[in-house]
Formats: sequence, C-alpha cells, structure tokens
Amino acid sequence: MKATITSSPQTDGPRLLRWGLGALCASVACAGGALAQGVGDARAGRAVATSLCIQCHDIDGAARDPSRVPPGFGAVADMASQTALSLRVFLQTPHGAMPRYQLTPTETDDVIAYIQSLRAR
Repeated sequence: MKATITSSPQTDGPRLLRWGLGALCASVACAGGALAQGVGDARAGRAVATSLCIQCHDIDGAARDPSRVPPGFGAVADMASQTALSLRVFLQTPHGAMPRYQLTPTETDDVIAYIQSLRAR
C-alpha cells in the first residue's frame, strides 16, 4: 500500500492567510518607504515654477513673509500645514485670480518637490 500525504484544508487556510497578510504588510512597508522619500524632481519643479509661477510669486525661497499676497514659495514651504497632499490639492483647485494651469501629474510632483526643498532647515 502506498501512502500519500495530503494537506488538510483546515491547516492550509490559516497558513495561506498568514502568508497573504505577510505579503500585504511587506508591500505596504515598501510603499511607505517610497512615499517617505518623496516624489518628483525639485530641479524640474523649479523649471516649471520659472515658466509659470514667477510672474506673481517669489519662487527662489528668499521671501518668507506668509502675509504677502501671493506668498513666496519659501513662505509656502514653511507653513506647518503644507504637506505633499495639501500642495497637490491646492495646485489642482482654482483660486481667485490665480491662473488655472493644467499641470501634468509629473509636473505637479516636481513643483511639490521643489516647494518642499525650500523648507527652512
């Protein structure tokens, strides 16, 4: 008589669930690390700002007065409330007399990276 070894569904289910949860946790951890590194190219963002934003904003980071209208990019970068997400929402929402530019997702990421690079250390 030949013995065959089979896995019981009762024992495979929890093992597969643990494996799946482990894989999910690993992928989330990797994605979180990538997000923490930031997205976008600050140099390319400066180029976009130079072509579109410099007419109204101080883009070099020197102007840090938050009461100036429109604020300089340095003042924007120093606002505690500014995160990549809040900048993305702002850039995609019409604001008063601000021109409605249609930035590509890459340009948006680049401008966000540039503004964040101006944060006072």
